Amino acid sequence: MTRVLEGKLDAGGIRIALVVSRFNEVVSGRLLAGAEDCLDRHGGDAADRTVVRVPGSWELPVTAKKLADTGRFDAVVALGTLIRGETPHFDVLASQVAKGLGQVAYDSGLPVIFGVLTTDTVDQAADRAGGKLGNKGWEAALAAIEMVSVHRQIES
Repeated sequence: MTRVLEGKLDAGGIRIALVVSRFNEVVSGRLLAGAEDCLDRHGGDAADRTVVRVPGSWELPVTAKKLADTGRFDAVVALGTLIRGETPHFDVLASQVAKGLGQVAYDSGLPVIFGVLTTDTVDQAADRAGGKLGNKGWEAALAAIEMVSVHRQIES
């Protein structure tokens, strides 16, 4: 019979670091609130989570790496908001932040969840941070819970 491993959605005992960009704080703050609500509703304990605020999304990967390197966390959730402007700056940031967070996950073996909105407008960002399209911070936290569970099953 085929063995199937699936994540359980129980945050009890999971140590999570939430790295949050202060840039576009109105939106990023709502992503953080969604993530914390998700962790609470799935049995997580606030004492098992650490919130680290950084200036912008550019600083998310290096901070995620520092957190992963401590060995104190089961997962890192990166939350931020990048909104397209009139210059190519958005494209550079979005690409490098995604690449950097992916590299941290690969190098550390930890779930590093990409909860960074990349939108064309402020309205699109608001829709994804508790508006009509849900809260991507909540979804990122849920992915972290599931991935920690899967990793634990693989390791046991």
